Amino acid sequence: MAKSVNKVILLGNVGKDPEIRSTPGGTMVATFSIATSDRTKDAQGNWQDRTEWHNLVAFQRTAEIIRDYVKKGSKLYVEGKIQTRSWDDKETGAKKYRTEIIVNDLSLLSGRDEGGSGGGYSRASSGSSSSASFDQRPAAGADDFAQSAEISDDDIPF
Repeated sequence: MAKSVNKVILLGNVGKDPEIRSTPGGTMVATFSIATSDRTKDAQGNWQDRTEWHNLVAFQRTAEIIRDYVKKGSKLYVEGKIQTRSWDDKETGAKKYRTEIIVNDLSLLSGRDEGGSGGGYSRASSGSSSSASFDQRPAAGADDFAQSAEISDDDIPF
């Protein structure tokens, strides 16, 4: 059988605060949506923006990070896989479908004033040994680097 690939990469903004719940087995689940935009020129040469909404689902540690750090307006980089669920509507009996992105990897890109709570860049991966690193240190200025990197003639290798 030939190998196949199911990989989605999104960079967009969260549409509303994530919904957090737990399964009966205790697994945390976060559901939220991300908007991505595309800009093209129409026949008259005018720019047209088109927004696409994506439904996302995250589990376990990634869901906890989303609960703690993601809110409406947050800019995220997401990697995952696409999955479509189906079920029978309880009232009409009609078959319903929902296409979702199952989040495998998440990077928080928003600053504190841009809708996100984290620093400039943080990353979370789903998996058994996942952890997120949140660097809370302020960015160093150019003067800090210049003072700490004094070079003498002895440091030059030639």
